[in-house]
Amino acid sequence: MLTSTRELLETARRHIYAIGAFNVYNLEGTRAVVLAAEACQSPAMLQLHPSSFKFGGSPLVALCLEAARQASVPISVHLDHSVAAEAIQFALDAGMNSVMADGSHLPYAENLAFTRQMSELAHQYGAVVEAEIGRISGTEDGLSVAEKAAKMTDPIEAKAFVAATQVDSLAVTIGNVHGEYKSEPKLDFQRLIQIRQNVGENVLLVLHGASGLPAELISRSIQLGVCKFNVNTEVRQAYMRMLRSERCAASNADLIPCMTDSITAMQQVILDKMQLFGSAHKAHLHQTPAAALLTNALRRPA
Repeated sequence: MLTSTRELLETARRHIYAIGAFNVYNLEGTRAVVLAAEACQSPAMLQLHPSSFKFGGSPLVALCLEAARQASVPISVHLDHSVAAEAIQFALDAGMNSVMADGSHLPYAENLAFTRQMSELAHQYGAVVEAEIGRISGTEDGLSVAEKAAKMTDPIEAKAFVAATQVDSLAVTIGNVHGEYKSEPKLDFQRLIQIRQNVGENVLLVLHGASGLPAELISRSIQLGVCKFNVNTEVRQAYMRMLRSERCAASNADLIPCMTDSITAMQQVILDKMQLFGSAHKAHLHQTPAAALLTNALRRPA
């Protein structure tokens, strides 16, 4: 069932687990997320990075929304890392439940102005707005930030930023990275505690770069208030490994079995993440289908 992102994240925070937001690019990825969620009765988010959003356009958005509507568990659809007002407007008009207005590449004042403008727009649709303070290093889907350009989230800046922009959720930088971790991950939990205290309980905390984070860091992050993890790299790698397998790489390979195998491979990674995030067997805590449909109908502007 298509469910509001706010409902997913607030319920997760209240019950101390996190929602997995999984980047998808096509039918196979979308089915992998939905099948995994249904298999372990977990809520989930279908997430479109700007690169896949641009490539797939309205057909890909429609695919994700319809897949969420037909799912037997709560699922929302989210636009990730968008730096363009036009893309955010398109996503909202299409019926997506939430957007990330990413001005983290801009100077603080410009980031604040862009995020505030996008918050005002998205809230007219009843959609959740995610923003980012600081910059997460790493490379993923054409997004590349060198370590020297990365910046940890400043708890004092975060408080002022949230108050000025009225964003609903904040992606924090506490040592997490996009893509693969080149060394043992280390997260600054004292910084996360300060951010949580400064921004208040109403702001939902998000951690990007969950691929490769060990269980103990995931668990501690959730205990300290993180209720959404972004996952891309490990799922994408499972897909690519299957495409390169002997069965699928053969010149006479049948496409449908390869697609099916790739779904299975991605599904297993996603299932593991849902168990890790504590969202497995939590679907019953969320809205009924009728309530979710009503929420979606009421969120559209007149």
